[in-house]
Amino acid sequence: MSLRWTSCFIARKEGCFMSEPFNYSSIYAPFFHDFIKIKQDLGYDVLRTKWIFLEFDRFFVGIGATEIYITRNLIELWRNTRVNDGQRTLYAKYSIWLQFCKYMCSVGHECYIPRLPKAPDKNSFTPYIFSHKQMQDIFRECDSLQLYDKHMSTILFVIPAVVRLLYGTGMRVSEALSLKNRDVNLAGHCITLRKTKNGEQRLAPLSGSLQKVLDQYIISRDKMPLPKMDAPDGYFFVSPSGVFCRAGSVYCWFRRVLAKCGIQHVGNHRGPRVHDLRHTFAVHSLMKMAKSGHDLYYMLPLLSTYMGHKSIGATERYVRLTHEMHPELLDDERKLCAYVFPKIKITNDGNN
Repeated sequence: MSLRWTSCFIARKEGCFMSEPFNYSSIYAPFFHDFIKIKQDLGYDVLRTKWIFLEFDRFFVGIGATEIYITRNLIELWRNTRVNDGQRTLYAKYSIWLQFCKYMCSVGHECYIPRLPKAPDKNSFTPYIFSHKQMQDIFRECDSLQLYDKHMSTILFVIPAVVRLLYGTGMRVSEALSLKNRDVNLAGHCITLRKTKNGEQRLAPLSGSLQKVLDQYIISRDKMPLPKMDAPDGYFFVSPSGVFCRAGSVYCWFRRVLAKCGIQHVGNHRGPRVHDLRHTFAVHSLMKMAKSGHDLYYMLPLLSTYMGHKSIGATERYVRLTHEMHPELLDDERKLCAYVFPKIKITNDGNN
């Protein structure tokens, strides 16, 4: 892995850095802050709520809202501005609308409480599965990224390590970026994931090659003239200014890498996305197990636990490959699905 410490080029106008603070300025700003504090005090993760409120805040500012009164027409007006939001995204935002409007009513401001749209079908989503060749191309282009202008907030130098970590362990990008130095035990060949989606701590073992990548990253990172870079409670992935890395910046650089690899980004939430590295890890792991002759009925629970899934059903969804996207994986897909989804013989003996 080549970590090039030239200068840094960041195109701010392209939105590569999502470092914007959550400074709400609409008439609803105090209520946003109070609502967020309530959820935080109850132990909820409020980061997504903060971003959705930022969108709502801009909407209120844009329409010049001057009255504390959310109507059905107002929410429908907001909905008409979200032409590019997918079904899952809209469902999440309507959920926040519903919670916030109920809160507003509870504090004495009558508001229309919207109904949630139809819940998205979890089985309808087809992830983008990178081929092994595409992954090699992605690694190569990550290593060849260069910077041209000085910018201390860039995270480019962590991209080669982050991308390999996501593919090599199947962890979520939020889990990777929340790692502290004390969580990464290279001597013990594993990483402890404490801040997970389902709130359950788990371990991620490291292969020899991935451990070398992280070793090299640490050597390069610790050369930065920053105090306590290796402090146990310090973030493992940081920018040259010592600030932890944001997921939005990773998304931006990954999009550039895909373009350099000639992998078209479809857009409209259809990927390929950074999270598809997790999907790819799961599918490639299952395919390797199938080729090695392992019984996947025994292996699926292990992979499900390893990835932090609440059920095996969530793991099974990863094996739904699309041959339109990767024809070269079709034979392996059929072999794999023969284990995961066995054929059922139907007889006409009158029994159900």
